[in-house]
Amino acid sequence: MLDYDKEADVYDSSRGGEPRAAAAADAVLGLVPDGARSLLDVACGTGIVTRRLAAARPALRVTGADLTYGMARMAAARLPGRVVLADSRRLPFPDGTFDAVTSVWLLHLLDRGDDMGAVVAECARVLRPGGVYVTTVDKAAAHDVGSDIDAVLAPRPRRDAPDASARVEARAAEQGLDLVGGASFTGLGQGRSPRGTAADLRRGWFTQLPPGAPLTERFAAELEVLPDPDRRRPDPVFSLRAFRKPG
Repeated sequence: MLDYDKEADVYDSSRGGEPRAAAAADAVLGLVPDGARSLLDVACGTGIVTRRLAAARPALRVTGADLTYGMARMAAARLPGRVVLADSRRLPFPDGTFDAVTSVWLLHLLDRGDDMGAVVAECARVLRPGGVYVTTVDKAAAHDVGSDIDAVLAPRPRRDAPDASARVEARAAEQGLDLVGGASFTGLGQGRSPRGTAADLRRGWFTQLPPGAPLTERFAAELEVLPDPDRRRPDPVFSLRAFRKPG
């Protein structure tokens, strides 16, 4: 997993920046009821999406929470006084605090034990009856866009995705949450190039391919001979699910 303290300063620029954040925020807000007055953005990262959630709805009181100091520091600069350091598995809020809870690009990282289930449970706990939880699902699958890069990487070993939509929906149901909708948005600026993907392989960004391993180097070498090595292939399209807490 990335060291998010070290990545904080370059995180936004390496992942589509403001255009991607705008697309994410618009899609998320499309699933948040107009009457919501409080929202918790869990694992808010640098706050680039969180700030847009707040700006788009002035009547919505938005709070951000992140585990990593470097990320939370940047988010706090964007939303002064409205960001807390917090573990998403143990949120520091009473039951039923928020009208809406969001987690964008979080659940795919939770591959230890049932951390994903613990986070969904916490999001459900702090959600008031009648409130909505919105989260991204199937993040890794979104990056497979049918390109020549994907053809090279097709035989790579893969882990079971913690944020597979069926798994997330099952955990949400265990917490009494009802699936009420979904949406998608384009990850603008996140299309992969062959040269960039080879570099990502060697940095260890593919969890089942350790840097320096023979298989990692084989895939990197195959990527480096693809045509147009610096041309980005199509952007991924990310998926959202919305769940309502009965009441």
